[in-house]
Amino acid sequence: MILLFLILWEVGVRVFSVPQYLLPAPSVVFQTLIANPAEYARATFITLGEALTGLVLGVFAGAVLAAFLTLFPGLESGVMILAIFVKSTPLVAIAPLLTLWLGFGVLPKIIITGLLTFFPVLVNILSGLHQIDSALMDLFQSWRASRWEIFFHLRLPSALPYLFAALKISAPLALIGAVVAEWTGASGGLGRTMWMAYTNLNLPFLFAAILILAAIGVLLYRFLVWVENRVVFWVQPLQE
Repeated sequence: MILLFLILWEVGVRVFSVPQYLLPAPSVVFQTLIANPAEYARATFITLGEALTGLVLGVFAGAVLAAFLTLFPGLESGVMILAIFVKSTPLVAIAPLLTLWLGFGVLPKIIITGLLTFFPVLVNILSGLHQIDSALMDLFQSWRASRWEIFFHLRLPSALPYLFAALKISAPLALIGAVVAEWTGASGGLGRTMWMAYTNLNLPFLFAAILILAAIGVLLYRFLVWVENRVVFWVQPLQE
């Protein structure tokens, strides 16, 4: 399907004589990528480092807060209102402020990425910690298990599938967060490469960066699926 899409794209651009500053052909995009390997490798390393660090930060914060709210449910309503407030705030408005306050280094990019990935992790893990088998809960209570024992031995295993669902959503979002943050000011990265290419109407350069981001997103997703199949081995898809 991907090959067919690229062929149709290539044929369409050439048949209708679409200029490069509007839509470059895939062959031109690949030529641009091959002609500038060092520049794209350096930019990819910067953006991927920011995205993964922000993803780890967002996942850690979301998981810790979800566990805290599960153990102390009386605080859930107030904390979730604050979390929704953070989620509803446009990050394109926060990114310039963080760049202004913290400079053009990697820290603002990591914070933006962490904020973008925090909410999906919080909501999914919180749902997973609450979605437990009632029969197993009755069994644990009959054993007089403590709240902590129920949390570690029942709630956490039940939440693992939800954690991987959150990771599969958040990993591509982390790339988007890093790129958006780089648009507000950066010395390197794929976001800066895309912005410079856009301002110069150099669309082959822009599409080459987009291609790299898409490929990284696919690889991250497939890697998470591979890990999930080995960690959450007791959850199997329904067989028809």
